[in-house]
Amino acid sequence: MPDLGTLTKLNAIDLSNNSFDPSVLPAWLLALETLTSIVIASGGLYGQVPNRIFTLPELQQVILSNNDFNGTLDMTGNISQQLQRVNLLNNRIVEANITQSYNRTLVLVGNPVCLDSEFSSSHFCSIQEDSIIPYVTSITKCGSTSCSSDQSLDPANCGCAYPYMGTIFFRSPLFADFTNNEHFQQLETSLWTELGLQAGSVFLSDVRFTSDDYLQVKVRMFPSTGTSFNVSEVTRIGFDLSNQTYKPPQGFGPYFFVADPYAHFAGADDSGKSKISTGAVAGIAVACGLVLTALTSWAIFSFLQKRRAEELSGQTNPFASWGIAQKDSGGAPQLKGARLFSFDELKTCTNNFAENNEIGSGGYGKVYKGILADRTSAAIKRAEYGSKQGALEFKNEIELLSRVHHKNLVSLIGFCYEQGEQMLVYEYVSNGTLRQNLQARGIYLDWKKRLRIALGSARGLAYLHELANPPIIHRDVKSTNILLDDSFKAKVADFGLSKLVADTEKGHVSTQVKGTLGYLDPEYYMTQQLSEKSDVYSFGVVMLEILSGRLPISKGRYIVREFRMAIDPNDQDYYGLQGIVDPAIHDAAHTTGFRRFVQLAMECVDESASKRPTMNSVVKEIEVMLHDEGLSSGSSSTVEFEHAGTASASHLYRGPVVTARSNSSASIAGEPPHPELKHSEP
Repeated sequence: MPDLGTLTKLNAIDLSNNSFDPSVLPAWLLALETLTSIVIASGGLYGQVPNRIFTLPELQQVILSNNDFNGTLDMTGNISQQLQRVNLLNNRIVEANITQSYNRTLVLVGNPVCLDSEFSSSHFCSIQEDSIIPYVTSITKCGSTSCSSDQSLDPANCGCAYPYMGTIFFRSPLFADFTNNEHFQQLETSLWTELGLQAGSVFLSDVRFTSDDYLQVKVRMFPSTGTSFNVSEVTRIGFDLSNQTYKPPQGFGPYFFVADPYAHFAGADDSGKSKISTGAVAGIAVACGLVLTALTSWAIFSFLQKRRAEELSGQTNPFASWGIAQKDSGGAPQLKGARLFSFDELKTCTNNFAENNEIGSGGYGKVYKGILADRTSAAIKRAEYGSKQGALEFKNEIELLSRVHHKNLVSLIGFCYEQGEQMLVYEYVSNGTLRQNLQARGIYLDWKKRLRIALGSARGLAYLHELANPPIIHRDVKSTNILLDDSFKAKVADFGLSKLVADTEKGHVSTQVKGTLGYLDPEYYMTQQLSEKSDVYSFGVVMLEILSGRLPISKGRYIVREFRMAIDPNDQDYYGLQGIVDPAIHDAAHTTGFRRFVQLAMECVDESASKRPTMNSVVKEIEVMLHDEGLSSGSSSTVEFEHAGTASASHLYRGPVVTARSNSSASIAGEPPHPELKHSEP
């Protein structure tokens, strides 16, 4: 977990759903007395919840659900008077000491303590109704006026009308004191102002937290004139909310809107009876009946035809439901060799996604090991609800992985887009990620292994940059996206953020900055101009990780800056890096190859993209280092592609072989390797 202890004015922290190494609650967090909100759900935390966290003077909410906290929960002593909400759902707490003065929300459901006969009857062992936030809207000024059951009181004029209703779900509000009415008064005002409604014509109710810790707000909006909206008004308001054209006040954060049906359109009198003539009504009814009958018949016919076509074609277009109006290339992915799996197949091969088959997790969801019907081991990445909105990234990764073939790139076996699921199926890799192995997973990485891992990773990226047509920029190169197979061959993984570069755009792509903190190219971050050199910078950070075994950002210190300040060319033994280099490779620091590796890494992380080498140049340099160490650099690109001339004509990236040679061997060349090469995903 990153050390944010230097941010002494931090008010809120949310580190949920990350793949940090398991740890206790960090000490630096307990020293930040300005914190109002601590949210670390599914963060891999264990140990006892420290009492100190509940005494932070400004703290208003603590959400530590779905972790592995155990022992005794101690909420006694000087508990913060502002603390409104504590959520410890699904941990392993076996005992709880709660001060009697704390009478606000505490959720302990899913902990062993709630199985204790004496404690189980406590309201802390149930999802508490007092999680409803007491908010009083301006409707109180209307007194005791009552309306019929299908109408509501309009707070703008204290009359009865048919409101347009729905629920707004705010995913991560930045404030924590939800008893402060000022926040919701601002929300009311912004709704009627930005949606073009009469002042005061919005009513908020049922303000509460969902089981996903979203802030839920029920909203009623009333017409500016008359007692109901017309069709165009409802369409306009619904569009602004559903498509997020409406921007809530600062602090509410991202949201989504779920509308209730609205049938009370303008044109009906107060009794609900239409003002249109009886003859017109009859004519409309007959016409609508005919249209409905025709549409129903057409729908049934289309459905039968579609099902018959799918049976005949073997469901050759499984992505038809995605539509073709995407903002990117649109339509169904152009796939080469990726297999469509049914949900039931993947459910069976993972034993119904059993917990003991889980091999990883992250913000996207979980990864399970499975055995396919042909006995192939597979890693199945299953997206959770919150990450399924990244349908573009899902499609992007499928398209990219199905069209690139190199032994140092992860390759896709198949995917599932069924029953609301988004799953990617990769070949299983047993030795995990580079980051896991650098953190003493149990397998010793000596200097020679590290050089080969760096070379393999560089070759995979060079293939993307040089041979893909159009070129591919990975955009999220990091040690957790480099996998190691049984023989420690490196494979670059996770193409969810990757970008294609068309020939007309080669050089850079203007794009929203995405990536991982610590690996981001500073020039890309400042200019939003993405290029292959952005991947080179990230790879340079990985090289520094290989040298030091450290995370890019640790205890507030950035690895690039630490190396830059420490390097001393006059130090013949350690190049000035004795205090930084991983002790496991101290002996290698005396070699010429070590010094050149450091220099190459620093060239890759140069702040100016134009001064960084290409990935092809990096490959050649590392091959020379391995040669000088008296080692083979493994199969060069020439060997890797020796069968390319006999490859199928359907290969996407066919072209002339371009061979670049160093003193030892070729570095990267023409065509992709033969298609039977296999890859994986964490």
